[in-house]
Amino acid sequence: MSTSSGEQLPSMDGPVRDYGMLIGGDWVAAEAGETIEVITPIDRNRVIATTPRARAADAERAVKAARTAYGTWSATTPAERQRALARIADDLEGMVEELAALTALDTGNAIRTQARPEATLTAGAFRYFAGLGAEVKGVTLPGGPEALSYTRRLPLGVVAGILPWNSPLMIAAFKLPAALVSGNTVVLKAAEDAPTTILELAEVCQRHLPPGVLNVVTGYGPEVGDALVVHPDVDKVSFTGSSRVGGQVAAKAGDRLAHVSLELGGKSPTIVFPDSDTDEVVEQVLLATRFARQGQSCTSGSRLFLHDDIHDSFLDRLVARVATLKVGDPREEESDLGCIINQRQWDRVQGYIEDGLSTDGVEVAYDGRSALTVGEPGFYHAPMILSQVSNDWRIAREEIFGPVLSVLRWRDEDEVVRMANDSHYGLAAFVFSRDIGAALRTAHRVEAGWVQVNQGGGQQVGQSYGGMKASGQGREFSLESMLESFTQIQQINVALAD
Repeated sequence: MSTSSGEQLPSMDGPVRDYGMLIGGDWVAAEAGETIEVITPIDRNRVIATTPRARAADAERAVKAARTAYGTWSATTPAERQRALARIADDLEGMVEELAALTALDTGNAIRTQARPEATLTAGAFRYFAGLGAEVKGVTLPGGPEALSYTRRLPLGVVAGILPWNSPLMIAAFKLPAALVSGNTVVLKAAEDAPTTILELAEVCQRHLPPGVLNVVTGYGPEVGDALVVHPDVDKVSFTGSSRVGGQVAAKAGDRLAHVSLELGGKSPTIVFPDSDTDEVVEQVLLATRFARQGQSCTSGSRLFLHDDIHDSFLDRLVARVATLKVGDPREEESDLGCIINQRQWDRVQGYIEDGLSTDGVEVAYDGRSALTVGEPGFYHAPMILSQVSNDWRIAREEIFGPVLSVLRWRDEDEVVRMANDSHYGLAAFVFSRDIGAALRTAHRVEAGWVQVNQGGGQQVGQSYGGMKASGQGREFSLESMLESFTQIQQINVALAD
């Protein structure tokens, strides 16, 4: 795929690609002329691209462009916006393999297990939301023969979408098409560690959108992300990232009463009942661990609650299956796991493992590090399973964001629900039981925004996505979420009497 400058996608073997930012329909450098080197997690010594290092002045330019474009874009008919998104979806569907390959290079996510599904989902999201443009509508209220009372659904205005590095294309798909089809203009802030897929996505979008409707800035959060959050002309901030930073975003945006939605961290429980000690459930629990994303997922089922009656046998099955996973070059089809994003995150994961191993009573059910056949210069990390964990240990309470699973015992249903909810997080949960009554009863009691029953994957376009407690506020990725997150209601009352 060529970009607007005619350059090819970054690769390990090709020249370093110099990207610009998309502002007002043009690809531009940072006003200060500074750049950031993008290093692939496959090889810490390999720079694959450079991006502008944006600061407050660049945020100002991007917001101004979005505000200028807003009047015209918000006044377009739903059909026009639908056609634009459908054309974007057409292009994205033809680029799935290219975007998947770039995702693997950019993020370290394995192409088969994660990168290709992300690229496919992104195209599907634009197709889905293209069909929802006409659903941005109000209602008429009965007011008698001498009154007309109705509501209008209006876009919010300029939306700032702040993206993470773990699955940038997928998270952009949660935000961008819904915001656009409902009439907003957008400034996306790409993560500095994994910006290239977002810039390629922007190149596709700008072919079919008027200048300024979508703008993309690159750089560090404290330098350009914060500038977007506090900007008086940004009407909505949609942030995905850690709970700590999300709290800061909410406070800064809330200080000026801007709309905010937050998708934050998680420490999700996976509960297995004694009737589910099967190979099929092991496969689903493996999906829930998000090991295929190196554990770098907010929805990782990183606390595995096994009933006493099946604890040992289920754990043996799981360990045997995890031992078959291949950690390898994320560009290769046979790799199940790819790379941790960078040295800082690799060290963080290792620190949690060392902390867990130093805790009295812990047992190592599986440690794949000695079997690794890959290593430096890539940021590879094998899965780790620690058992006999207590729910009050640090490894059971804090989000590690790496391939580390904590296994806990339970005996009583009330007990496991209490332990599952004993967390300040509440993003996802997984429940496995052949007794559908027990499964649903437990699912309804778990404090999580997304609960999966008898499956570990299954995310689909059109489901509401978001968390409870410190895992965030607001929802995205569905019709009702689009209306709640990216529109506002205007009430009109008309007297019809002479």
